[in-house]
Amino acid sequence: MFQKVLIANRGEIALRVLRACRELGIETVAVHSEVDAEALHVRLADEAVCIGPPDATQSYLNVPAILAAAEITGADAVHPGYGFLSENADFAQIVSDCGLTFIGPRPEDMSQWGEKVPARALAKRLGLPLMEGSQVIQDADDAVRQAEAVGFPVMLKASGGGGGRGMQIIRDAESMRKAYPRARAEAEASFKNGDLYCERYVEEPRHIEFQVLCDGAGKVWVLGERECSIQRRHQKILEEAPSVAMTEELRRDMTSTIERALRESGYRSAGTLEFLMDERGNLAFMEMNTRIQVEHPVTEEVTGVDLVMEQIRLAAGETPTLPDEPGMKGHAIELRINAEDPDTYVPWPGKITSYHPAGGPGIRIDDGVFAGWTVPRVYDSLIAKLIAVGPTRDIAIRRLRRAVDETIIDGIRTNLPLHRRILQDPDFVSGNLSTKFLERLAERRATG
Repeated sequence: MFQKVLIANRGEIALRVLRACRELGIETVAVHSEVDAEALHVRLADEAVCIGPPDATQSYLNVPAILAAAEITGADAVHPGYGFLSENADFAQIVSDCGLTFIGPRPEDMSQWGEKVPARALAKRLGLPLMEGSQVIQDADDAVRQAEAVGFPVMLKASGGGGGRGMQIIRDAESMRKAYPRARAEAEASFKNGDLYCERYVEEPRHIEFQVLCDGAGKVWVLGERECSIQRRHQKILEEAPSVAMTEELRRDMTSTIERALRESGYRSAGTLEFLMDERGNLAFMEMNTRIQVEHPVTEEVTGVDLVMEQIRLAAGETPTLPDEPGMKGHAIELRINAEDPDTYVPWPGKITSYHPAGGPGIRIDDGVFAGWTVPRVYDSLIAKLIAVGPTRDIAIRRLRRAVDETIIDGIRTNLPLHRRILQDPDFVSGNLSTKFLERLAERRATG
């Protein structure tokens, strides 16, 4: 097992990794930007190193600074969390070349799954169900040709994208010609990769994903599915496990298919395979995230598996002590508390003047803030995750409603009012979900 782990991240995920390390008896090193000098992950780590100014490109994305921090503190492994450098295969390779262990997949695994178009080809070869889609688009004319072959409407996507960024719905050839150059420029600016492709667009899909752990030597654990259909601007804000749309037969079939595919690919570490479910209940592979997910707590709560701890064990060469067929018990729902306007989603940084997180039976909160902390304007707006678990979905919903009402965050705006509306909405309560849920909710609110 590792002696000291450097956590190359911030906020609630840095604290989550820190806690797992502490339970494993591993010392921790926090890295931070100047604006995060008083952050909780910095206060609670065994050691802390400032790696640059607030701009993430000069701090949390500053590879030389992170590696220098690992060297001067004597760390023997690096955990990237999610976001920032977590899916950067070059960073993983550099970490390995420096004699450290990257806590995540091998660079070659990240490379083959990280780019969306090659990942689609790999998924097809491995027998995963696919949505109809194109190859890498060469220019605006090719974009129209490939989109027509797939069939309008299509979703134009960045091959190197993630987190819902770089996606546009295109409904006709004229719109494609206008959108392509702008989308390519945005992809190049955001991901340093201008490659685009398109997939058939499903008007009212569900977003279903499967959590996996793999030892790279043939053992694959599929830890059930999560429903992540409630999204704003293609970014998730509420997730739950299991999905009410999943039948036992489909779950068994997908578990078997995923196990076979990842065993053949030789993947090692934690990962998440994301699928769209169409109106007929068919699943189609979208992408694989080669890292721990923001929404991992709902899987932990229904399976009893500490995913971060097992991810660390796998990186250290240890084998997880899990049953061959882990099951799910009860129901868990997570909502993301963002520092943003609940109606416009505009970020709302500022000083938190008072903070009281919810508690009580069945409630878990993963956060990285406290009263007196100033939410920086330079990073993602996520400040906490509120999770409720119960023996049934109805009980989990009731507990989450109560927890939302108990949560006090003053000094900034948050999206808690939006979550109150979601949790009371009849469609949510009945499980009638799709990625258009928030649009429908807004329409109903506007019409009274």
